[in-house]
Amino acid sequence: MPYQTIRLSKRDTIAYLDLQRAEQGNRIDGQLLQELAAACAEISDDPQVRVAILGGGEASVFSLGWDMSLLAAERVPARRQESLSCAFDCLPELSRPVICAINGDAISAGLELALACDVRLACAEAHFALPETSWGLIPMGGGSQRLARIVGRGKALELILTAEAIDAQEAHRIGLVSQVVPGDRLMAEAQALAERIAARGPIAVRYAKEAVSKGLDMTLEQALCFETDLTIILQTTEDRTEGVRAFLDKRPPQFHGR
Repeated sequence: MPYQTIRLSKRDTIAYLDLQRAEQGNRIDGQLLQELAAACAEISDDPQVRVAILGGGEASVFSLGWDMSLLAAERVPARRQESLSCAFDCLPELSRPVICAINGDAISAGLELALACDVRLACAEAHFALPETSWGLIPMGGGSQRLARIVGRGKALELILTAEAIDAQEAHRIGLVSQVVPGDRLMAEAQALAERIAARGPIAVRYAKEAVSKGLDMTLEQALCFETDLTIILQTTEDRTEGVRAFLDKRPPQFHGR
């Protein structure tokens, strides 16, 4: 499928998703949301892909948030509000891990897009904010929920209620991003991380993402049972047998996703 607002490329076992609205500050409009969902579906259908990296492309920012055309109406219809709240669900629902390489400011929906990914790396110059309360709104793309699950209730409330920006170093301190690196090293570090993940058992990686993501919405007892169920399924895979043999033989495993 041809894309206009994003670019999808694949190299070996890694898929690269780059936002392609540099002149608009990678603002997020309806077309970008549709193409992002389609690209995630394409990645999901490709058995060779084990990890995806989402980046800001050639823009000097990651994303400055919503394209105001989505919010221009005096009152946003309830149906549109509902669609925006789950706008980025294709990323957490993707069976492959998604690394977000934040190459500049991530504001409003731009930050919400990053929050929907599994791991976030940022360049040292990046800033982060959910400024919606200063507009008389609240975050509409899942930010009020995902941010609290990542950095904790207190810090999430502080950032959302004040609508103030934080820099990359503070984002790292509170756990919003896992690494802060020089801008010219960002994609290299993201790729190195993706390669380390891609070298692990692909079925185990998918189940690990599912266990953590779904388990957070369960009671501890339910989540432990879910983890056990996934573990039992993994016992039947060829990759699990290969992993044990490789450990005993003291050699790197050769996983095939079976």
